[in-house]
Amino acid sequence: MAETLGSLVDKLSIKNLRIWHLDELIETLPEADPKQVELRAKRELVERQCEDLKHEIDGFLSLALAGTVRIRDEKIKLYQNQNVKPSDAIRDLGQAVSELSVRNVRLWHLEDEVRRSGISDGDVVRVKRQIDTANQERNDLMDKVDEILARLLDGKKT
Repeated sequence: MAETLGSLVDKLSIKNLRIWHLDELIETLPEADPKQVELRAKRELVERQCEDLKHEIDGFLSLALAGTVRIRDEKIKLYQNQNVKPSDAIRDLGQAVSELSVRNVRLWHLEDEVRRSGISDGDVVRVKRQIDTANQERNDLMDKVDEILARLLDGKKT
């Protein structure tokens, strides 16, 4: 799949979540703990990956403004999740990026919940359905970011 602004922003959002959770873990350990050293190294790696993604986003936007890159990736959807909240009300890029980040936070916490020890099978099914819905909303929001960018760039051409 070709990268789009939506997919790049999604990746950056997830990297930022990793940094946040790594920071939480690092704070719980004493300075001299070898696990803390390992976690700090992982955090530095994720920070470098974030910087690379930021440069990739800047490059993508430059190419998009020049009209030399595909803005939207055509997708064929073979399923319909009735629980998904439509993103039609979202009209601006900042709002779409923000909502995409919120979905990633929600997904992260739902995945944590389903991995808990002692969770009943019924609760696993319930949470997995919530994960499916949040993931579909996430994918729809990545598409929405691309749609809004395409609309903004079409407006610049006229």
